[in-house]
Amino acid sequence: MPPIDKVLLGTAGVVGTSVLTWRTLFPWIGDDIKFLRKSNEARAIIDKHMTDGKTIIDLFEEDVLRTPKKSFIIFEDRSYTYELVNDQANRVANLASQWGLKVGDAVAIMIGNEPAFIWTYIGLQKLGITVAYINYNIKGKALVHSLQSCEAKVLIIGKDKEIFHAVDEIRNEIAETPVYVQGRDVKHSGDYLPWDDLLLAALPVQVTKSAREGVTFETTNCFIFTSGTTGLPKPVIVHQWKVLTYAILLLLTGFRESDIMYINTPLYHSMAGGLCLMGIISIGGTMVLRRKFSAHSFWEDVRKYDVTYIQYVGEMIRYLLALPQHPLDGVHKVKAVVGNGLRQDIWKKFQTRFRIPWICETFGSTEGTTSTMNTSNRVGSCGRISPILNRFDLIPKYIIDVDPITGDPVRDKDGHCKQVKRGQSGLVITGIPKNMQHFKFYKGDNDLNDKKVIRNVFVDGDAYFNSGDLVHLDKDYFIYFKDRTGDTFRWKGENVSTYEVANVLTGLDFIQDANVYGVQIPGTEGRAGMAALHLREGVKLSEILEDIYKHCSDNLPGYAQPLFLRFPKEMKVTGTFKQMKVEFVKEGYDPSLVADPLYYRDDSRKSYFELTHEIYDQIQIKSKL
Repeated sequence: MPPIDKVLLGTAGVVGTSVLTWRTLFPWIGDDIKFLRKSNEARAIIDKHMTDGKTIIDLFEEDVLRTPKKSFIIFEDRSYTYELVNDQANRVANLASQWGLKVGDAVAIMIGNEPAFIWTYIGLQKLGITVAYINYNIKGKALVHSLQSCEAKVLIIGKDKEIFHAVDEIRNEIAETPVYVQGRDVKHSGDYLPWDDLLLAALPVQVTKSAREGVTFETTNCFIFTSGTTGLPKPVIVHQWKVLTYAILLLLTGFRESDIMYINTPLYHSMAGGLCLMGIISIGGTMVLRRKFSAHSFWEDVRKYDVTYIQYVGEMIRYLLALPQHPLDGVHKVKAVVGNGLRQDIWKKFQTRFRIPWICETFGSTEGTTSTMNTSNRVGSCGRISPILNRFDLIPKYIIDVDPITGDPVRDKDGHCKQVKRGQSGLVITGIPKNMQHFKFYKGDNDLNDKKVIRNVFVDGDAYFNSGDLVHLDKDYFIYFKDRTGDTFRWKGENVSTYEVANVLTGLDFIQDANVYGVQIPGTEGRAGMAALHLREGVKLSEILEDIYKHCSDNLPGYAQPLFLRFPKEMKVTGTFKQMKVEFVKEGYDPSLVADPLYYRDDSRKSYFELTHEIYDQIQIKSKL
């Protein structure tokens, strides 16, 4: 087979033309060539694993045999070798083998960021048991729903008292589910079983592969739940084959066996507990695991443990930039950072101040059929979608024209969708290969799965996965996240991107973070813009309101400028720093519901002013006239 660059040049019709000429005519082809070279190398490694029938647990056990004394996890100044983690995982497997479960049965784990999460997951995998990652921050109805929706036969909870209390509050609603509690300091009643004592009594004897006989690449490896920012969490089905594809993304970054990854976001999330954990196992690398993100300890950890890769989520970067300048900023061994959600307004600041060689921003979702990654260091981009990449990709990606408010595709007279052109924005859809079309994205109701599929896209009968994400496609086929379809709102006949407005607002140095959303005003069409602004410490409200007004006026069209502002002391986010909009939207701009300082825009006085009950009533009356 000819080298990929020759194939690409032939595809572009430029064979025989000088390199300078084709790079001038098609500057984006160079990025395609580089990406496809890396992608082909990574895929070849994973394809071999799949050809040999090796699942993630097989690869872990090979790691143990190959490098038993190598550090797998570094946690709170202690090294946990591959051999030690394997011994603990064997204890888990030998204990769980007494429960009478079969391959594919689900066991839920609600454990914090600690080695026990990882060896519990690995131990259950040795038996072919599906592991449900439960968010340890949820309570009440959301927790009951999560456990019931994944049909967990057993629940194992961590030693944190907050986790125990959350489970204890709903114990009667899951009365039939055995609950094992880690940690000897927890007082157990008859409703709970002491995990540590039982685990200590179990033998670390290696579990044979026959114990997971029946596991195939179509078997469910785990359930990873959606964040629940717009409703109850949904269990996403992660098959054994998909687990291996996480390694492809990590290999694209150059991560290899000798590298050390810093993980400080929750393992129950797909970035840390999926891409990073499973990628590291597949490659045989090392992780530094931290219980929770701490901006003040972040760079100290990175230097102390010789970290070479960092996993991030975008809002985390804002906290790092808010730290005072330090002489050791930029002193580290980091080769790349890998994650998602890094906004364009702080990208360059972060890269320059901390001397980050490479930012690998990804785009995709846990339930998606494929993903993209920016491997070109293009500021703000989350990857590429080009005709040539689609020509060689097993799962092509397209950007189609949609109504940004409803998310419905715009169709032509024949009922088919239209791809956007370079310089335009649209909805990302990804192919669903024929051998995947019988798979579900979520466990449970088929309606949940049907909503994620768009049919008759380009020809009658075809089907594509609906990402729900709007992106902008530039002239070189790089994509930039723009908004979620449900987050864009309409005001004065125009579409307003919450993401773009937030980017403008956080361009002000005194704003730590911005959460933008639309609120309803009676008697008006659409939604008016409102922003919850988290200010940096020491900032006085009275001194910045005119600055906010002027900045918005200078950088946003009139319809996109926020009509209302609220200033919470803390910004509500999920465990992975995703913004929570639902409560903000419900409370709107009603001062009887909003406890935070609340302001409205007054164009006649060119500033924002306190929104009192009297002003609120005037707005309500005026809107009804």
